[in-house]
Amino acid sequence: MSEATSKKKERLPVIEQRRIEANVLASVYDEIEARHGRDEARKIIGDAVTRAAIRQGESFAEELDRPADFFDFADSLKYWTANGALEIEVLETTEKSFAYNVTRCRYAEMYRDMGLGDIGDILSCNRDGAFCQGFNPKMTLTRNQTIMSGASHCDFRYSMEEGAEK
Repeated sequence: MSEATSKKKERLPVIEQRRIEANVLASVYDEIEARHGRDEARKIIGDAVTRAAIRQGESFAEELDRPADFFDFADSLKYWTANGALEIEVLETTEKSFAYNVTRCRYAEMYRDMGLGDIGDILSCNRDGAFCQGFNPKMTLTRNQTIMSGASHCDFRYSMEEGAEK
């Protein structure tokens, strides 16, 4: 077994992990909102989820024996798309960019079904750019729309910054 293979972790499909987290975070969110208001609740939960996304990116990157690239990133999507959680259309995968559209998002559907559609963006969507900070800080995300916010699709456009340090 190679070192890279031995570093691989068993992972739940991300949608199952998000469902578990949402059940806990919903109660925490409600408590913060009752005490400090909606804006503060969104900020606190959003900040906590962002830090968790960075740690998750670091965890994925630690499984590699080199700096993560977009081909690694594309390969990692299997965890987010497992069990039909996302339907995606890959537009481009190169050393300098990775572009795809999400045409169906069961994460958004799940949050709405759980009554959490109003905070689904901080529970899930805001993680996407933060994940890169841990996975490879040279990667940046530009996204102009999400299904969670009512758009027909999510437009993920990642690029690799020059000169950034890992």
